[in-house]
Parts: sequence; structure tokens; C-alpha cells
Amino acid sequence: MLPLDGSNVLNQIVQIPYHQRWQIYHRLQELNIPCSCMQDGSLQVQINNPMTAILLHSTVVQFTASRQSLISWLERCWQF
Repeated sequence: MLPLDGSNVLNQIVQIPYHQRWQIYHRLQELNIPCSCMQDGSLQVQINNPMTAILLHSTVVQFTASRQSLISWLERCWQF
């Protein structure tokens, strides 16, 4: 397991549908998360720390989850 002190940099290849890749890429750029769209159609994201991993996950879910699953998630949040 890698330490969570930010000393390690992870490059993660994320499989994302082509039509959503640019939206996610631009959102990650807005969040100042280093990323690039590769020639093979993949999105490469540099994960420097746990917060970046959380932001990546949140961004991907925002663009790829169904409307109903996002509504269900929001309703569960309001229950707590």
C-alpha cells in the first residue's frame, strides 16, 4: 500500500465513453488536476494525493451515472 503523504504520483488510465471524455477532461482541468487525452481515446489522470482521487471519482460519477442514481444518492445524503 502506498503512503498517503502525497510523495507518490500515480497515473491512472480511466476508461470513459468518448462522448463524455472531453467534458470530464475540461472539468478536471478546472479543478487543476493534471490530465491528458491520449491518442487511443483514453483519459490519463495524474493522481498526486487522496483528495485528487476523490475529485476524480466524483467528477467521473457526475458525468457517467444515470440521473436516477444521482437522485438516489442525493436523497440518501439528505437523510443523514
